[in-house]
Amino acid sequence: MDSPTSSVVTLRINGEKYTLPVDHRTTLLDALRERLDLTGTKKGCDQGQCGACTVLLDGRRTVACLQLAVAAEGREITTIEGVADGERLHPVQQAFLDLDGFQCGYCTPGQICSAIGMIEEHAAGWPSAVTDDVRPEAGPPPLTDDEIRERMSGNLCRCGAYVSIVEAVGRAARARPDEGHEHPEATAKESVA
Repeated sequence: MDSPTSSVVTLRINGEKYTLPVDHRTTLLDALRERLDLTGTKKGCDQGQCGACTVLLDGRRTVACLQLAVAAEGREITTIEGVADGERLHPVQQAFLDLDGFQCGYCTPGQICSAIGMIEEHAAGWPSAVTDDVRPEAGPPPLTDDEIRERMSGNLCRCGAYVSIVEAVGRAARARPDEGHEHPEATAKESVA
């Protein structure tokens, strides 16, 4: 099917390889949902503004509606279907369930994928717009509720489950094996005292 406007690509998704012909204009989102029947990734705004289609591309979060499928060839793609370890849920998934971090659930796959990427970005020391000390030697800032809100701001929830989402992300970040940062609630209480 190779032509000036299409190619055969091999995508590595959730540890498996999928080879398929795609038009060069096909987004990763449409390839996942329409061509591969991986419907956990949701189509929301289709303009990169709501975050419902967030997936991990080489471990970094990206909105699949703005990523072309041909540009994802050779990269590792993780969708919501691939974040659990068999029957054992990823800590972010478990925290969302335990703390009721969803209502209708439409945005939840994108929220979870974004949270997984965000936790890794934070652990690597990446600052956000609300980080006070952005010097590399300062290390990761405390993962306060404000930090979580800012870092997750690209993912919208129509139901308004933000309070539970922030709590779930904080719990999952604290459950990370090498996480040595302050507890978000403790940090907030200490700043008031």
